[in-house]
Amino acid sequence: MPEEVEMEKLPKFLPSCHKEAENLDIIFTCSGAASVGKIGHEVGVLLTNAGQNARLCCTTAVAAGSEMHLDIGKRAKKVIVIDGCPMKCATKVIDKAGIKIDHSFTVTDFGIAKQPTLDISDEDVLKVALEIADKVGIKLNLKP
Repeated sequence: MPEEVEMEKLPKFLPSCHKEAENLDIIFTCSGAASVGKIGHEVGVLLTNAGQNARLCCTTAVAAGSEMHLDIGKRAKKVIVIDGCPMKCATKVIDKAGIKIDHSFTVTDFGIAKQPTLDISDEDVLKVALEIADKVGIKLNLKP
């Protein structure tokens, strides 16, 4: 007899950002090798998983010139960029690609200092995600 599968353990499949870009808020994030870069990326993940019509997209693919990813950014309902620090690398990548940015945020602007670590707190991620969601109109479905 086959083993029972717990539905909550199945992966949540995301909307295809290439097929549905016009209906999605596309999020590009920093994935820097310091605390604020990781926080920015994790905020993008949280907004994607708990948000409605928000979808993380690959910033690196845009930097590499992937036509599909450039097209996603140009067709997006809204483009949201989350940088880790004032260097704003993700913003520079999206700007150079000719993609219009609707909202740009930097994690250090939320009072979080850049640290040479990848150990981050869930509280910092949630704080930044809630503020960004409120500012851009993403409704979050956060389960207790």
